[in-house]
Amino acid sequence: MATAEQIKALLKSHADHDDQRFYSIALQVAAKEARKGHHKLANELKETIERSQKASKSLTVAPSKPTPLAQHPKGDLKGLLELTHSSARKNELVLSSEVNERLDKVLLEQRQKSRLAQFGLSPRRKLLFTGSPGTGKTLSAAVLASELKLPLYTIVLDNLITRFMGETAAKLRLIFDHIKQTRAVYLFDEFDAIGTQRGATNDVGEIRRVLNSFLMFVEQDTSESIILAATNHPELLDKALYRRFDDIIQFEKPGQAQIKQLIENRLSAFETEHLGWDEITHAACGLSSADVTRACEDAAKEAVLRHDANITTAMITKAVQRRQNGKQ
Repeated sequence: MATAEQIKALLKSHADHDDQRFYSIALQVAAKEARKGHHKLANELKETIERSQKASKSLTVAPSKPTPLAQHPKGDLKGLLELTHSSARKNELVLSSEVNERLDKVLLEQRQKSRLAQFGLSPRRKLLFTGSPGTGKTLSAAVLASELKLPLYTIVLDNLITRFMGETAAKLRLIFDHIKQTRAVYLFDEFDAIGTQRGATNDVGEIRRVLNSFLMFVEQDTSESIILAATNHPELLDKALYRRFDDIIQFEKPGQAQIKQLIENRLSAFETEHLGWDEITHAACGLSSADVTRACEDAAKEAVLRHDANITTAMITKAVQRRQNGKQ
């Protein structure tokens, strides 16, 4: 049967959605069985591969129209959208298994949207990210953009919201027109600034009109862009928002396993095998991923400048404790 290397190659090509390589390796396995004299098995493998190839071709639909080249916003959109071409990769994220699984599902559906369309199905593309500051919401948006080879546009809420009646809603319409025209990932960060519950005690008339406009625009949107809203305060959001999103993903502060992975990733240039991980991860519990990373950077600088690049458990726990004290 297949060698260990062939099995690994088959799994990798399947995970990468590289059908051509997958079938090529499978045919190599069939040829190997034929050379061993296992002709019945070889023929069965070959027939199965051919049927699968035909089925795959039948599911292929015409490619969608080319996406216009992303450009830095001009004219009325200048100052409302910030364009970023992200290079962040999925392996940079250190998240819970549940959040990783949810993000993987978004990526898979987006990559296989043509197959879904064949059956009248649409991929997830309107997402709400919730969670404490520094837990990976913004980085996850950048990773989705990078993995899907799409530009990332961040909506500048300071310039979106004005005190003049109707002006903010008009700007919001411009943004959704751009969402329709240019396929990209669009991030509404600190979304509670416009998604606050209607009727709240501090309700501002213009913000209420903006929320109503957003609800209408996002419900009517049928583009191929990915719309992300991120908030540190989901309890402030209007309940009507939740049913407008295809998925709501809650980001948590890292547990001890994630803390260790974060530290190992950030200190990959140092020797870390000797570190007292139980002491370090216990000291860092309750910190966000961003705070753990910054503590690692503090400890790394001390190691490089004062200790000949030798990092110790004490240096990291001291840096972590400073972060803990700063949050009190």
